[in-house]
Amino acid sequence: MKSKVLLVDDLKIIHQLLRIRLADEPMEWHSAFDGHEALEKAERLGVDLILLDVNLPDMDGFEVCRRLKSNPATGSVPIIFLSGESAGDEKVKGFSLGAVDYVVKPFDAAELLARVRVALRTRELMEMLAKRALIDGLTGLHNRAYLDERLAAETAHALRFSSRFSCIMSDLDKFKQLNDTHGHSFGDQVLRGVARVFSESCRTEDVVARYGGEEFAILTPNVAADGAMVLAERLRQRMAAEIFRIEDQPIRISCSFGVAELDPSNPQMLLECADQALYRAKRQGGNCVIPFDNMTQSITGSALV
Repeated sequence: MKSKVLLVDDLKIIHQLLRIRLADEPMEWHSAFDGHEALEKAERLGVDLILLDVNLPDMDGFEVCRRLKSNPATGSVPIIFLSGESAGDEKVKGFSLGAVDYVVKPFDAAELLARVRVALRTRELMEMLAKRALIDGLTGLHNRAYLDERLAAETAHALRFSSRFSCIMSDLDKFKQLNDTHGHSFGDQVLRGVARVFSESCRTEDVVARYGGEEFAILTPNVAADGAMVLAERLRQRMAAEIFRIEDQPIRISCSFGVAELDPSNPQMLLECADQALYRAKRQGGNCVIPFDNMTQSITGSALV
């Protein structure tokens, strides 16, 4: 896939020159000729790199850089300054604002290309590291940090557009006993199996995360509690039917589920409400789905298998 590069310079000849010199590179070039256009295109296009001239007609490149870095949508995009000034204080100012490089005009096309490649590769590596920081190493699911981020975002979206939003919490029944009997290696195998089943059974837009230990959480945007109950019951049945093996010995496990829907009057409690419903499911004996009832806190759920 081509990297999106935004060139910001008020001289059309610079745009033409770079497009010709770097035509063979796997890059999708976009042009902006002043600071305001640069700010608009950088956010709208979702670019991977910005080549930014210091001397622009409406605002200088340093101010453009400052605004780009203060915008969450563009703050992580690497910026290479282009300037006819080679003074050290200019370079220091550029780097202090968050630029990754500073190239003096007239520049050598080969040298600029090398710098562009380094900046794009660095961005790719940083994105990989950021992604790994949000992935649970054992199961490959999203981790608690990512769950918290998406929970906040999906809650804000649901409140803004008055849409339904539910959460499912799940816990493996008698997991400690399983670990004590068959060892932690087998326990890890089971956790990976649960992650696989949950991922296969949920929609693309659902967020499936390992909440911690043997507990999992699923965020279901645009789904009311009754729809989340149907999904949780399907997951319960699939896990009850799943067969794990250790030394050719078949072993079945079960999971408990708690379901809650976002309450606009108390949105920060969604996860806790689902967790309370899960707690009741465990107290009822496990292997069941329990909804959170804000009024009666009822514990009527699907029957045990």
